[in-house]
Amino acid sequence: MNLELKKPIPIDDEVVWDTSQTIVSKTDLFGTIEYANDAFVEASGYQEFELVGQPHNLIRHPDMPKVVFKVLWDNIKKGHKFHGIVKNLSKSGRYYWVITDFDYVVDEDANIVKYIARRKAVPNGVIKKVEDLYRRLLQIEEVRGIEGSEKYLTGYLEELGLTYVQLITKLMVDDERETAERIELANAQTAEEKENEGRGFFSRFFGK
Repeated sequence: MNLELKKPIPIDDEVVWDTSQTIVSKTDLFGTIEYANDAFVEASGYQEFELVGQPHNLIRHPDMPKVVFKVLWDNIKKGHKFHGIVKNLSKSGRYYWVITDFDYVVDEDANIVKYIARRKAVPNGVIKKVEDLYRRLLQIEEVRGIEGSEKYLTGYLEELGLTYVQLITKLMVDDERETAERIELANAQTAEEKENEGRGFFSRFFGK
């Protein structure tokens, strides 16, 4: 008999994990974990034997609005491509942010029988932008329930002319572009500018 693990009390501290790695999990149609890779174990703080057989919402952070998971399941049950940004809860109570990508295992009749989820770390710039939206959705849910937050999210996305997945994609692409522009600007200094910068540094350093 598999007992459901008790969720930890959240603490406002971020998990330290190898963010270059990809977290992978496999679940059945009901979201029960069947496989967790080493990156999942490291980030979540749970051992494999603790994760397997548990519902995937074991790691759901209370800061996450429920409507985001409704959008997630509405998409993946239909076999649609889905990317979402999620704040997860580790065994220690610490949090970690990821962006998700889903694949599907189908039977010979093309029916979905399993889900494969891949997750990567999210840039801080994207987290700051999505946190504000999630905070508003959560506040609405606490008063109006998931129906209220879904109506707000629908109106918010309609105003932008985007779906949720398109919004997340735009945030990620924009952040990558901004990062590339900053690097390009930093590398655009001429040799003379770099030399002057170096002289200026040592003048300040040695008080000359």
